Amino acid sequence: MSKQEKKVSRRSAMKLGVGVASLVAAGGVSQANAAEVKTPFTVEQVYVPIAGSSQEFPVRRIYCIGRNYAAHAREMGSDPTREPPFFFQKPTDAIQFVAPNKIVDHPYPSLTKNYHYEVELVAALNKGGKNIPIEKALEHVFGYALGLDMTRRDLQRFMGDQKKPWEIGKSFDHSAPIGPIFPVAKVGDFKNGAIALSVNGVTKQSADLSQMIWSVAEQIAKLSEANELFPGDIIYSGTPENVGPVVKGDLVRCTIAGLPDLVIKIV
Repeated sequence: MSKQEKKVSRRSAMKLGVGVASLVAAGGVSQANAAEVKTPFTVEQVYVPIAGSSQEFPVRRIYCIGRNYAAHAREMGSDPTREPPFFFQKPTDAIQFVAPNKIVDHPYPSLTKNYHYEVELVAALNKGGKNIPIEKALEHVFGYALGLDMTRRDLQRFMGDQKKPWEIGKSFDHSAPIGPIFPVAKVGDFKNGAIALSVNGVTKQSADLSQMIWSVAEQIAKLSEANELFPGDIIYSGTPENVGPVVKGDLVRCTIAGLPDLVIKIV
């Protein structure tokens, strides 16, 4: 294989979001032929624009924490005491980028008649690790974004009632709208500040980030006990109370103090 062919193969691996070093570490390819990996087709890497930069953030995994505001836990029928947090995941292609100062069409998904909004702060990691100490956790955060955890609530509840996994209610196309990622160096860490959501100009959710049961640092620490975290992982950090349904034609505006609004129209 020529040097040029090796360079192309290496770029292809990186485009898939899996560096050669990661492939070797995972045991999927030997060091000797790491640069010669070939695939029958291309799988696109998902990126989120980085605010104020021409760079983009490569998304590896999307983690979400459930019931992380006490009032929301109660409205979902849960005890809001500080029990161990629980997490679920969305596929990376659930990402729908929403540029600031724009209204982006958001398709009403199939199979549901009760489609809910959940506004959330998103933390994007550029450092990984296992069993990360709480006091070191925020050192792993590259930046923050405003996001929505869209939910097919009827499917989630139906599967929950049958004691079956409710992934179908959370993990589907366009279920993770997100704005640009703002580096910590520019905006600092979001430990408090207003978070809100309105539908057609009527406020539905309103709280403060300080009301999280588990802070972003605690989420990172707890999550790293269960899974080794890596650069490119993002964490949706939970939603306040008063989640509710939207229908086609609704305009949903999300706000977090210090970040530009995120606006979608349900179509």
